[in-house]
Amino acid sequence: MNIAATRSPALYSPTMRELVRLCLQLGFTAFGGPAAHIAMLRDEAVTRRGWLTDQHFLDLLGATNLIPGPNSTEMVLHIGYLRRDWPGLLVAGLCFISPAALAVLALAWLYQAYGSLPQAAWLLYGVKPVVIVLIVQALWLLGRTAARNLWSALVGASVFLLYLLGVNEIALLFGAALLVTLAANAGRGLPSAAVLLTPLAALPALPFTLSGLFWTFLKIGSVLYGSGYVLFAFMQAEFVTRLGWLSQQQLIDAIAVGQLTPGPLFTSATFVGYILGGLPGSLVATIGIFLPSFLLVGLTARWLPRLRQSAWASAFLDGVNIASVGLMAAVACQLGATALIDLPTIGIAVLAAVLLRSKVNSALLVLGGALAGLLVSLL
Repeated sequence: MNIAATRSPALYSPTMRELVRLCLQLGFTAFGGPAAHIAMLRDEAVTRRGWLTDQHFLDLLGATNLIPGPNSTEMVLHIGYLRRDWPGLLVAGLCFISPAALAVLALAWLYQAYGSLPQAAWLLYGVKPVVIVLIVQALWLLGRTAARNLWSALVGASVFLLYLLGVNEIALLFGAALLVTLAANAGRGLPSAAVLLTPLAALPALPFTLSGLFWTFLKIGSVLYGSGYVLFAFMQAEFVTRLGWLSQQQLIDAIAVGQLTPGPLFTSATFVGYILGGLPGSLVATIGIFLPSFLLVGLTARWLPRLRQSAWASAFLDGVNIASVGLMAAVACQLGATALIDLPTIGIAVLAAVLLRSKVNSALLVLGGALAGLLVSLL
């Protein structure tokens, strides 16, 4: 695939200023998770601006599912690259990520300064049940798509159980992908040039350092498939269980802060970095988690869409998706135990689930949960 073909030269090619305007707009307003971000991006780039066709947009979406990282961020990066080359990729990514990262940084500062006060504690008390409901809803929607047959459903259930038993999440992710790939291609000859993704070796347990923080988030960003919610399973395994740098409470607070802000959920890394290492830690964590996406999109944009025609690559993606659902289910169980602690929190969760079915925006639900927590504190 030559690069000229990927640019759809017959369509309008935006100036850099127009690209900046669109990506900043999305960065400040894209609440609701990756699916909502992608829907907003399609409306703006395809329908309103005519920068690419629906078919081209769908091809890019399929391509982003074959590489690790946050899908909505990588879609923005792809469009920046296709319209304005490498400068467009860098500008698009920075403009989409920066508003969320700065908002999370401000909330992390407030959390450090006031998080122990009763008022802040009650706000988070109400937000956490809503976060659990949002994760469960994402889990349900993704699970219906990922469980294509009984075999894949069994693989997902096995990942769920093995993660709860302490098996490494990266090993589970790629082990499930291998099983599904081999089962789907039984009887086929091996591909002439198989694409193998090898997880990075786990870092040994060490005292906190900025370099350790960077490499841990770089590792996560390099191997994480699926929804941004799967990030929390990886952070649970790395920062709570293995390294012991975060408490379970701090992890769920990071999730809550990620839900309160627009843009990619991966900016929860900014919050974790600030809690652990202040302003330098937030910068190191943010760069580490997003750097693989910038590199992967830039290096694979020319040839990655061809992999959609490969039965082996498609089956690998199916395995990754069902494993991601299993990891999400396991971490939802763990976090639920710390969020649903009494009748008020259960009531908040039930009300959030009802409102979510009525298509209420997830950001409004999170803010509503914060107000409900404050109300409970007053009562």
